[in-house]
Amino acid sequence: MTELARPDRRPGVSTAVGYFLLNFPLALTAFCALVPLTAVGFGTVVVWVGIPILMLATLLWRAAAISQRALVRASFGVDIESPYRSLPAGSILRKWRAQLGDPATWRDLAYGLVNLPLSVLEFSATIALWAGSIGFVVEPIIGPLLPRNTIQLPTLGFNSDTVTVPLNNFSDGVPYLVLGIVGIFLAVTVTAMLRRLRVALATSLLGPTNSTLLGRKADHLQASRARGVDSAEAERRRIERDLHDGAQQRLVSVAMELGRAKAKFDTDPDGTKTIIDEAHADAKLAIAELRDLARGIYPAVLGDRGLDAALSALAAKASVPVTVLVNVEPRPPAAVESTAYFVVAESLTNIAKHAEATQAEVLVCRMGDSVLVEITDNGRGGADTTAGSGLTGLADRAAAIDGVLSVHSPAGGPTTVRALLPCEW
Repeated sequence: MTELARPDRRPGVSTAVGYFLLNFPLALTAFCALVPLTAVGFGTVVVWVGIPILMLATLLWRAAAISQRALVRASFGVDIESPYRSLPAGSILRKWRAQLGDPATWRDLAYGLVNLPLSVLEFSATIALWAGSIGFVVEPIIGPLLPRNTIQLPTLGFNSDTVTVPLNNFSDGVPYLVLGIVGIFLAVTVTAMLRRLRVALATSLLGPTNSTLLGRKADHLQASRARGVDSAEAERRRIERDLHDGAQQRLVSVAMELGRAKAKFDTDPDGTKTIIDEAHADAKLAIAELRDLARGIYPAVLGDRGLDAALSALAAKASVPVTVLVNVEPRPPAAVESTAYFVVAESLTNIAKHAEATQAEVLVCRMGDSVLVEITDNGRGGADTTAGSGLTGLADRAAAIDGVLSVHSPAGGPTTVRALLPCEW
């Protein structure tokens, strides 16, 4: 299950500073371990001793890259997808050869080599800017309270001499306090720049390439299209069966009843009236069944009045209280409206059948050029997203218009079904 998260939180300066301070020893350790191990492996591969060494080095490359993705996610709120190809079945040697043939493995190594000098820059800038700025801010405040009542400032020369500045009162330290505040602003700016640089490097080397993403999207669309064709064929057979077993049988009964009435019209007028009444009742039932069948294909209220009215009608019929909030102006295309409607309809049906919830919320709103559909309930959670479930069918329906559906349903609840449906594809 792939979860479609809300827009990533904006990381604070403190998390970036924590990353820069923590990443330096990690990068140094990884560099000192992996570079010699890799060099020894390549140097001895001709005598076969290097093969197990290179296998270990490859494993450590990948482990270091995975840990970096987790650290970047925790520090910067950026979720980097795994770029690796699927490993073939077979022996360990065959899997290792497949890893060596995967470009993502070599990008992991490149990141490990670049990570150390960049982490040195990040660590040094963080220590120098933040420690110096905070020192300038704090020392004029606490300096007059100390016995020495002075502040030591370095000279501009190339020696180690310092200048002693007296701090008899707070006003003596105001210039340095101002300098410290300016330094903090500079430290925040530099930290933000280094954070953007780090995220760009991690995304480009540790994430999938554009060609990989396009290939995955093509495979996903091909699979979802195939499931969509199967679903459409199953829907066609269902409609055919409902027509044959429902409305068609009632219309046949109406025709037979009218035939009987015609035969008795001259000889038994009272009996004819009774037969016509029965045929009339069957005709109304047939019309109702045809109306329900048509509503299941595309609700009339959706086409006439849009999502707000259609979803409000669904909520009114739900077994639990449902709060509906819809704001999708300008009106999205019919395919998007239909998909959003059936996502909500199936979700409310699942809530009634399985969730044991006491309330639910439906939110449908614009997000740029897409429509966000979110259904939340306070039920017991544990929604089944395995193949063949109704939720899988909804994911296929969303994928048919390049949308993405996700389900977050931990045990004990709450359950959130979220779909992002593009209005252009």
